[in-house]
Amino acid sequence: MKELEGTVADTLAYVRRRDPDAGAELAELRRRRVTRPSIVLVGETKRGKSSLINALLGVPGLSPVDAAVATNTYLHFTPGPPGSPAAARAVLPGGESVDVGDLSDLPRWATGEQRARRIEVTHPAPLLQYVSLLDTPGVGGLDPAHTAVALDAVDRATALLFVADASAPLSKPELTFLVAASERVNNVVFALTKVDAYPGWRRIRDDNLALLQAHAPRFAAAPWFPVSARLAELALAVPAKEQAPLVDASQIAGLQHALVDLAGRGHQLQLANVLRAARGELARLESAAAARVEAAEADPAQLVRVRAERAALAARKRTESRHWTLLLSSETQRARVEVVGKLRTRVAAVQQEMSARIDGAGRDGLNALPQQLDAELQAVAVGLSQDLEITFRQVGENVLAEVFDAGELGQLLGGLNATLRHTLESAPMRDGSADNALIALSAGGIAFMAGRGAILGASVLGVAAGGLLVPVAGIGLGLAAGGYVLYRRRVQSDRQQARIWLRDVLGEARAALSDEVAYRLTDLHHALSVAVDDAVERRLRELDAHIAEVDAAAAEDAAGRARRRAKAQQDRDEVRQKLKKADEVLSRAAALSPAPKEQS
Repeated sequence: MKELEGTVADTLAYVRRRDPDAGAELAELRRRRVTRPSIVLVGETKRGKSSLINALLGVPGLSPVDAAVATNTYLHFTPGPPGSPAAARAVLPGGESVDVGDLSDLPRWATGEQRARRIEVTHPAPLLQYVSLLDTPGVGGLDPAHTAVALDAVDRATALLFVADASAPLSKPELTFLVAASERVNNVVFALTKVDAYPGWRRIRDDNLALLQAHAPRFAAAPWFPVSARLAELALAVPAKEQAPLVDASQIAGLQHALVDLAGRGHQLQLANVLRAARGELARLESAAAARVEAAEADPAQLVRVRAERAALAARKRTESRHWTLLLSSETQRARVEVVGKLRTRVAAVQQEMSARIDGAGRDGLNALPQQLDAELQAVAVGLSQDLEITFRQVGENVLAEVFDAGELGQLLGGLNATLRHTLESAPMRDGSADNALIALSAGGIAFMAGRGAILGASVLGVAAGGLLVPVAGIGLGLAAGGYVLYRRRVQSDRQQARIWLRDVLGEARAALSDEVAYRLTDLHHALSVAVDDAVERRLRELDAHIAEVDAAAAEDAAGRARRRAKAQQDRDEVRQKLKKADEVLSRAAALSPAPKEQS
């Protein structure tokens, strides 16, 4: 523990000395306090994550099973007071927190029918008294949005519980996700589910170990827990005297004990995660130090190459800046037309559906119309939020692919992401409204919420490992109280008035959302423009500094170059020593993950 704390402090001090901005970010990460450790369950869809959660908590059916979980939903299980009933609250894209009510409705919220962004479930299960559990959407597969949400959840993790099943070895998307997650969290425990259904599970486990050794060697020695959630659930359904054989065969107890052990090491695990993040900064500093050693050689061929790269980039900036601007305008305009077109289609579908309900409704049906429309409006807003997330990423990727080649983009991505995040988050409020302001539009009584706080923290959509990250705030839309009042005053049992009210409400909703799309894409246009200009200027400054280093070395005599080279090598060797020490400590920190009592 002392070694881990000392290495973290020493590494952060070194990074802060070499790069104050990076050091400040790491210091902020270090200041986070672990009040209750959080284990994030990740894995491909249909691997049994939800069944495993239920088995670990001893509550069959609590986390929805066999459901196509919404791309932007995860479930957070936290402790409730002992003896209290289970409860759940759904966090909607607009930031509103809604009581789920009957937990039998939880599958509808978790599968996206009710469009929740996150669901907070409290339960007095013994395990939750030690550790919180996050159940994420499946990663990889055909829907990369699942991966983005899961990686976002990884940022909250003290450790990962990666869930695979015994039907087949790990897939390429699962391995890719592990590599991406390994940059954010140090300790991973694996659960191999459905071992009761696949007698050859030991061979699958061994195949997985070989795959990890080849593609994610840091996890090759991580512990694997073979478990059967089905047997654990069966044990709860039989008389107590018959439970023991099923409980033993399920091997769930061993995983429960391992998670409790992890919880007891929460502070150490958090320190290891900080050191893992700092290691990434050390690797960047090592590359920069190696470049200075190269510059100290004063190689004429190297100088020609760097000057040619600098001249080419400067020429592109002069001759292609207008092209980049036009491309950005074209992409954002295309995106606006596309997103507004989808919005128009969604609103038209709602109008058609609700009109049909009005035509076939009795008095009770007409009275229920506002609640039904409110749910439909929320669904439209969530669909639009998801469209904007995808569109933001596509616009950014299309523009950056035109401006930079793959090598340049890899070098500049960190700065691009930081500039994008800062520019979007520091955009001024529109019309002087406060953040999270609720805007009630007059005629129909629309409640509209959008802005940086419109969802908790604002989501970050990313392209899996090391990609473009664009902060995207969600949009909330529904009926304000005035909408219900106006409905009761105007409609009562008059179908024609109901149709007029419906038309007014949907007209205002479409107008409000169309305006928001335009505002969002204008903000994105500005942010990408600033980010591209900043990235080009930063790269030019880096090349200028490298050229200056080479020129300075060339201007010196042999002794001067030797001194310069010795200083650069000393800097490089120092950061390499820091890297080596960090790797050694992180390797030992992997032992914080408890192994099964018996590896079968």
